[in-house]
Amino acid sequence: MSRKRKKSHPWRLRIAGLALLAALVAGIWLWWDVNHWTPPEDIYRDQGVLAGARDGAVNFRTIRAIGGSFAYLDASDGAGGQDARFTRNFAAAREAGLQVGAVHSFDPCVMADGQSANFVTMVPRDATLLPPVIELTRLADSCAKRVSDAAVESELMTLINQIENHAGKAAILKLDPAFEDRYGLAGQLERNLWLTRTRLAPDYAGRPWLLWTANEALRSEASEDPIRWVVVQP
Repeated sequence: MSRKRKKSHPWRLRIAGLALLAALVAGIWLWWDVNHWTPPEDIYRDQGVLAGARDGAVNFRTIRAIGGSFAYLDASDGAGGQDARFTRNFAAAREAGLQVGAVHSFDPCVMADGQSANFVTMVPRDATLLPPVIELTRLADSCAKRVSDAAVESELMTLINQIENHAGKAAILKLDPAFEDRYGLAGQLERNLWLTRTRLAPDYAGRPWLLWTANEALRSEASEDPIRWVVVQP
């Protein structure tokens, strides 16, 4: 009996090794697929990129070559933050023939006037630009002084109006799941929405979206770093 057990051990090790190898191959394939996946172009005809300093150097001509038709660019953040690559990205994206739009990151700890002034400093008044985007990710929990939910909503509405007056177009709200869970603004503000969820179409706003960050870390020829790939609702 002891001899039979000894002989069976190599087979068990081989089976375990094969199972481990299969799991490793499946994991590598899943990683590759997720990092290189974009929604099908026959369904989502308008696709593009969201780019800023955090994404490193992006080749916008390559973005166009791989199917992108537009580029939204990180521009301003709160009352004083300005994206270090905005000016270069703006010129390069336009030169590549892409439609261009600008994104402002909302700071719930800061009054709207300073934030809109920052945006206006960065983004020219140009009727050919895509609608401005206000990114809603940060909560007021991190503010030095307590800011009520009502105050956050009030300053956001003021900021929306000020940015829209500058752009001459209705703003798009780039809504993070945590921000929506906290403030529940998707059903209150009549603005187009931009939602985020890699691979799976997002539904956390409870109503249809216009823009979708479909891959938050797309690997492509356009950059040595992962880029954020965006599509438009068909």
